[in-house]
Amino acid sequence: MRAHTKQRERGAVLPMVGLTLAVLLGMAGLVIDLSGLFVAKTELQSAVDSCALSAAQELDGASDALTRATNAGLTAGNANRVVYQASSASLANADVTFSTALNGTYSAAGVASSSSSYVKCTHTKSGITARLIKFVGGATSNAVAALAVATRVHAQSTCPIPVALIPKSGGTAPNYGFQIGEWVSMLYSGGSTTPGEMGWYNLDGSTNANETKTEMDQGYCNSKIGDQLGTPGAKVSVDDNWNGRFGIYKNKSNASQLQPDFTGYSYTSTNWTNTVPQNAYSGTPAAGSDKSAANFKSKRLAYANYDDTGTSVTGGDKITGLNVKGGYKSLATSGNSGDLATYGVNRRVVLVPVISSASKIIDYACMLMLQPIDGVHNTPQFEFLGNAGGTSSPCSPSGLAGGSKGPLVPALVQ
Repeated sequence: MRAHTKQRERGAVLPMVGLTLAVLLGMAGLVIDLSGLFVAKTELQSAVDSCALSAAQELDGASDALTRATNAGLTAGNANRVVYQASSASLANADVTFSTALNGTYSAAGVASSSSSYVKCTHTKSGITARLIKFVGGATSNAVAALAVATRVHAQSTCPIPVALIPKSGGTAPNYGFQIGEWVSMLYSGGSTTPGEMGWYNLDGSTNANETKTEMDQGYCNSKIGDQLGTPGAKVSVDDNWNGRFGIYKNKSNASQLQPDFTGYSYTSTNWTNTVPQNAYSGTPAAGSDKSAANFKSKRLAYANYDDTGTSVTGGDKITGLNVKGGYKSLATSGNSGDLATYGVNRRVVLVPVISSASKIIDYACMLMLQPIDGVHNTPQFEFLGNAGGTSSPCSPSGLAGGSKGPLVPALVQ
């Protein structure tokens, strides 16, 4: 009788072990799968944060602002990968919406007001495989969602590029003797600049060529009035970063590595014959201008490249009269589905410091980069667009001087 009872007790162990294993598997699956969802959620949040911040940078109230913002947001957002870095975030146009108020109604570009000051990026990533919990009756896949809203707020720093504007003799604030729309030459080959010119100046105060290259690529975001600038002279190392802003690359470079502006169309006295102030930014081409000529704002809307709608650097040279050398053989493609639309951001309307005779920053100017560096044409030019602190300055969305409260820069608000 006692032996029979022991046999029955031993037979009960297997179901208990099975039940315990099922519980343990369920708990392990819950921990592992929930951890995976947490990682995916974090990665996706980084993607929509990047999207919103990049899009907000373009919200300057212009007619093409929302189109530029959508493209910039998607470019930045989709540079992030999710699900343990296994796949693209896959943000789409419908994920980027705009509103004139933080708690207002958000609509896509083409519907929302061009004066929208808030951008929302939101996305849901589905099909995330449940690795263990599915074996105990859980879902076979899950989804995560993320949302970010950004706008432009005042900050206390600016991000100019490593060139500086020297006021004209007797020129005073706000425009220092320059007319809005006037072209200003930059001394590319180094040496002593004179009043009314531009030259290379390291914003961190050094004379290091690598620093010049870094500042040309990213800007220098610790700049402030009163800073003493360094004088590195011209450095060939900056040419790739400069020309990349025009969508002009060597064989090993492309638009996803060195982001271009929305247009690479360039301006010289050959294809834009207007007299001073030339106003290539928003003016009308004078008689004798190239048949392809239109102002920068129009070319930006059309995503025109250096060759306008063509495909070759030499085609662009025929338009501008330049001779781009140094191995620059590739162009970012034009049009609504090209590289400029896909990868473009605001890269040619730039902030530059205005400096004293002692090379100290006294103010900031808003300038348009007109031409690539061609290896022969040693005086690339900028167009003066006014004082960067002006209320109508086209530089305002790019981290530019905004008065005593600092520049307007993108910031997450939700």
